[in-house]
Amino acid sequence: MLASELCAAVITGWMALMLMAGRLTPGGIYLAMSAISICSAFQWPAWAASITLLVPKDQFARASGMVQIAQGLAQTLAPVMAGILIQARPGVTGILWIDFSSYIFAAITLSLVRVPRPAHGSGDSKQRSLLRDIAYGWAYLISRPGLIGLVLMVAACNFFLGAIMILVAPLVLSFASPQVLGTVMTCAGVGMFAGSAVMAATGGPRRRVRGMIAFLALGGAALLGAGLPPSPFLIGAGAFLFLLSVPIASGCMQAVLQSKVEPAVQGRVFAFAGMAVAAAMPIAYLVSGPLADRFFEPWFAKGGLLAGSIGRWIGVGPGRGVAAAFVVSGLLLIAITAAAYLNPRVRDLEKELPDFFPDEDQDAAPRIEWEVAGEAVR
Repeated sequence: MLASELCAAVITGWMALMLMAGRLTPGGIYLAMSAISICSAFQWPAWAASITLLVPKDQFARASGMVQIAQGLAQTLAPVMAGILIQARPGVTGILWIDFSSYIFAAITLSLVRVPRPAHGSGDSKQRSLLRDIAYGWAYLISRPGLIGLVLMVAACNFFLGAIMILVAPLVLSFASPQVLGTVMTCAGVGMFAGSAVMAATGGPRRRVRGMIAFLALGGAALLGAGLPPSPFLIGAGAFLFLLSVPIASGCMQAVLQSKVEPAVQGRVFAFAGMAVAAAMPIAYLVSGPLADRFFEPWFAKGGLLAGSIGRWIGVGPGRGVAAAFVVSGLLLIAITAAAYLNPRVRDLEKELPDFFPDEDQDAAPRIEWEVAGEAVR
């Protein structure tokens, strides 16, 4: 984590110096931001694994909620602050130096925290290599169908989140003003903050897997409602409820993974889980716009393929194809959660897969063995 923070600081400082010298190009920005993203990719699994060693097991979900509150505040306040600072001296250069300072501050703060090193786990071997670690993280997840089911369910939620982020603006602007769009986005932000606050204050549902399923089903119903005949109220309420469900489901999944995966291998396992969840959003960015423009909008235009059938319920004309995409997204998310509930490996995961037990309690703990990547795992 320290290395990731310091590398990101160096890259940001380099961008600031290049900008001051008038030598910063778009290509340089692309490379720099890609490198910072790589740093984040290393940092997140290490952070998630460290939480397991620093926080009591019954507080995992609350810790996740607190982090999501911090992230939500940062994502809400940063654009506002950037908009103010970019108009002042020294503009973008000053913003980059503030960004550089934030990485240094984070590194100093992190250096003051002592993170205990986990004991060697069942996934450790003398022949460790990058490829073996990648294979181990994947094999660990697929050998536990309940865990991989949870990851795929949250990845689906992330996909729909990405699609909605792209489509909500054309949906609202098809019948309302930019001011109404701002109100809808505010409702979404409040929903995200409220969900994070619920996780931080309560730790979320006691039965985390079933709670995940219930809240994601609620999110699907919210998307379905937002695609009904045009109404700022329905879209605002749908945005609030959908974004409310996301941090609760994400926090529950994080707590389940931290409880069910032994600390010595969490970095490898979390990296694979995070990759699956994170990959869903850029895929949504790529496909949602073309699907809406080339298929949904023409189908629900006047005289379109579905204008005389489904169009009677959703409406016909500009923006109604995007609304239909919301309805389809909601139905798919509800179907995914129903399939997860009907799958006993997912539904009863918390009962079937034992929690990780500290070393001092292992003699009294029930033990289950799997064969993962040719190695016995307890």
